[in-house]
Amino acid sequence: MQKVWVYIENGTYLEAESFGATGTSVGEIVFNTSLTGYQEIITDPSYAGQFITFTMPEIGNVGVNKNDMESSKAHCKGVFVRNYHHEYSSFRGENDLASLLKENNVLGICNIDTRYLTKMIRDEGAMMMIASTEISSKDELAKILKDSPRIEDINYIKEVTTKEPYVHKYGAWDHQKMAYKKAMMSDKKVIAIDFGIKRNILNELVEAGLEVEVVPASFKAEDLIARYEAGEIGGIFLSNGPGDPLTLTQEKAQLQKLIDKNIPIFAICLGHQMLSIAHGYDTYKLKFGQHGGNHPVANSDTKIVEITAQNHNYNVPDNIVEIADITHINLFDNTIEGVKYKNKPIFSVQHHPEASPGPHESKYIFSEFAKIVK
Repeated sequence: MQKVWVYIENGTYLEAESFGATGTSVGEIVFNTSLTGYQEIITDPSYAGQFITFTMPEIGNVGVNKNDMESSKAHCKGVFVRNYHHEYSSFRGENDLASLLKENNVLGICNIDTRYLTKMIRDEGAMMMIASTEISSKDELAKILKDSPRIEDINYIKEVTTKEPYVHKYGAWDHQKMAYKKAMMSDKKVIAIDFGIKRNILNELVEAGLEVEVVPASFKAEDLIARYEAGEIGGIFLSNGPGDPLTLTQEKAQLQKLIDKNIPIFAICLGHQMLSIAHGYDTYKLKFGQHGGNHPVANSDTKIVEITAQNHNYNVPDNIVEIADITHINLFDNTIEGVKYKNKPIFSVQHHPEASPGPHESKYIFSEFAKIVK
């Protein structure tokens, strides 16, 4: 392994070892508390522009495989792990994690104290950083970081969205056949707007009995409204995605047109935030975000606590209660996790209810959407 040098905007300067791609990369550092699913996390487009610090100390031990890809590639800037395992042990493993990172130009940083990094982020918040296998000078790294755009200044949606529309052809994972189910024909069709969508979200929409057509984030509201009024589609889904939702002004304007037509809409994560903004309630940035597969969320209707998967740095404001009913609350920090807009067929959640690889306690939400699709 070769050396890699890390400089964080609070002045922290570290040396570690590299197991991924080589080069120099700038991004925002966050931590993820999931115990499993590192491949799904790394290939989640919502992490575009970020370095992921895994609190799970052993990473790489089950390798990677084509079926656990949440998108076509790894979109994050890099990963921090305590111990990297190049030799993997899993009957589903097809390659090692380092190969995936190198193929997608993602830095892999290991033999570093991830507990120290996690506590630092917890205390000081998510920060910009730079990592390099080429540059060891602290001063030079600090200058490059200072001269680089911050994550909130970059529209990563353009990088992760689909370039052309397509119909999603798979359902949920079949554990007996060890393959994804083929999509069945449905009389309910929805449009999924791709801000950086995860494959298993699409799978669960199909599993709920919907035909799903995915379109780019550069959609035109007039086209979708015409298709809805013609009876061609019965609803719209807004996906997860990376970056600061307040920068997406064009998308906001298009969403406002859809909202005005009372089209059934369901949204997750970034889509959830975009709906709030389009209604006139701007989001705010959390100190260090919520990233992991162990977040307890209370369902306001059933009073049941669901363990959920999370991946976001931004949240909808508390005063959204003026126009929406709160359906879910995060029990870690009491932030809003889900809303249903008053007198509208529109609802959204902050967490990822498909939760691949788990937990699966919130999958019912996809069926709730299918019920209101015309």
